Amino acid sequence: MSTPATIKAGIAMPPKSDHKLPIPGQRNVLITSALPYVNNVPHLGNIIGSTLSADVYARYCRVRDVNALYICGTDEYGTATETKALADGVTCQELCDKYHPIHKQCYEWMEIDFDKFGRTTTEEQTKIAQDIFLRLHERDLLVQQAMLQLYCAQCDRYLADRFVEGNCPKCNYDDARGDQCDQCGSLLNATELINPRCKLDGNRPVQKESQHLFLDLGKLQPQCEAWFEKASAEGKWSSNGKVITKSWFKEGLQLRCITRDLKWGTPVPLPGWEGKVFYVWFDAPIGYPSITATYTKEWEKWWKNPEDVKLYQFMGKDNVPFHTVIFPSTLIGTEENWTLLNTLSTTEYLQYETGKFSKSRGVGIFGNNVQETGVPPSVWRYYLLSNRPESNDSQYLWKDFIARNNNELLANAGNFVNRVIKFVNAKYDSKVPTLETAAAPSESDDKLIREVNEKLKAYIEASDNVEIRAALRLAMEISALGNVYLQENKIDNTLFSEHRDRCDRVVITALNLIYLLSALFFPFMPSTSESIARQLNAPVRLLPDEFTVDAILPGHVINKAEYLFKRIDEKMEEVWRAKYGGNGSAPAEEKKKKKRGKTAAPAALVFEGEKPAEVVALEKQIEEQGVKVRDLKAAKADPAQVTAEVQALLGLKKDLTDLFAKLTV
Repeated sequence: MSTPATIKAGIAMPPKSDHKLPIPGQRNVLITSALPYVNNVPHLGNIIGSTLSADVYARYCRVRDVNALYICGTDEYGTATETKALADGVTCQELCDKYHPIHKQCYEWMEIDFDKFGRTTTEEQTKIAQDIFLRLHERDLLVQQAMLQLYCAQCDRYLADRFVEGNCPKCNYDDARGDQCDQCGSLLNATELINPRCKLDGNRPVQKESQHLFLDLGKLQPQCEAWFEKASAEGKWSSNGKVITKSWFKEGLQLRCITRDLKWGTPVPLPGWEGKVFYVWFDAPIGYPSITATYTKEWEKWWKNPEDVKLYQFMGKDNVPFHTVIFPSTLIGTEENWTLLNTLSTTEYLQYETGKFSKSRGVGIFGNNVQETGVPPSVWRYYLLSNRPESNDSQYLWKDFIARNNNELLANAGNFVNRVIKFVNAKYDSKVPTLETAAAPSESDDKLIREVNEKLKAYIEASDNVEIRAALRLAMEISALGNVYLQENKIDNTLFSEHRDRCDRVVITALNLIYLLSALFFPFMPSTSESIARQLNAPVRLLPDEFTVDAILPGHVINKAEYLFKRIDEKMEEVWRAKYGGNGSAPAEEKKKKKRGKTAAPAALVFEGEKPAEVVALEKQIEEQGVKVRDLKAAKADPAQVTAEVQALLGLKKDLTDLFAKLTV
């Protein structure tokens, strides 16, 4: 859209470039969101935890005219892909080729605007990952050790945890997996299972040693910890990101296995190591630079340029240690000048109707379901972002989803914009009045401008600090000020006919505030911003430091009004809950287990409202203990030690269950 002469010059947001590079001397921001596993459709918890949150910040950079590059893609290697491909009866490559476009389409519909959405099964990934590995090898940072694993002679392969089933050693449940029992919740090693069986052919595997390579994180801890202390302070990391990372350093970094006995993965480039690939959590984060390399051959200007580039990463809390300990340590170990993480934004978990999302049990709404509802992307984005689990777990509730649309979007932003545009269409023949005919600014005008600027300053500060939920709330509060302004000035036929000069001033002020809203809403609801701009017959504007009433000039002709939002019938709550699961519905898989005489694992407890201090403290202990257990299991520590720590973890979880029971009586 060309900018009309009646719009202030220099305020239109420039078109998006398809080949961005850092600009020396300017602010350059590199943004990544955790790479989603390719083997399934993302649910709303996945989306809000990484891709959508990162998109908000990337769009905020654009509307502030900051040079930012947003990179993401599907994580395609590893056991999870092999398992899903086996279940679907296809090759791993066929599975990836099926699900990559499904992911891409889901994100495109949600208006998540990557600069590049790639994948990890590329030549660039192989080259960069192998180069990093060889540099670590040359610097004596890799250790070779034998690991005891389950081996299936019939398949002629070592079995990853997901390929082993058997009886749980704790509760004797006969469908326990090699990493966890769904019946009692115990974390397991595959070698602990009673009567283990290969998931591929049902045969009993045997224990057998296999040689593997480990990254010596202990050698790298001093450098990594020093980097963490500096980056977490300067980048204002989320509190859970800092807590989880500190717990790893407190325990002391251990050897970390970075190879696997698989066929599907990046090959280990050393003689004698044929048939082994990199462990997915060593390999996957390297997808960020490798996907950037598919965007531009000059990728190193982004990834090996810490002087000019700041790296922002978005993810759920379960991904934290891989991005704050393992990946930075890996890059530090190469002794190259990598762009390391500056700002980390993490989320807790989004629960679905007080339980968990589960594709297998038909519970929850997933990326490909949202389109079926007929509710536009802006409403989904608004609800997820206003409910973003920034410090505590939050809940997706259909009743709340409908209420937010009707009582906030429609009644606040939709009402303000529609009321003003319709009034100008009807009374001014869609033409902005001139300042010559308008009354001088009144106390009401000055008050509005002052209050808007106070909130605009807070909005910019919150957005700069990646406080996404707070920034969205402030944008809605600015819109609400517009509604109050219209009420105070009683904009109607009487004002137009009897106090035309005052009406002209109100119209000019209100239209300029609506234009500001197009920029404020752009990071959160881009199609809503585009609708506002279309109605104003103007381009989406850059977000200014200060609100003034001179962006839309006198004589400008606007377009016809169109509704930003539509009311959702409250009856749809039961329709959607019945279709997508929720309270009161018994998922199909749970019914099957009951028929077989097996009890499904209980749903995760969720505390409604602000959590008491004792709950927060206990959840923190559970998180730290969980990290400790995972670390010990990964390092193949003494089984007795692992068992003791697992029991301690289960005890803490029971304490939390008991505490919930007391608090909810």
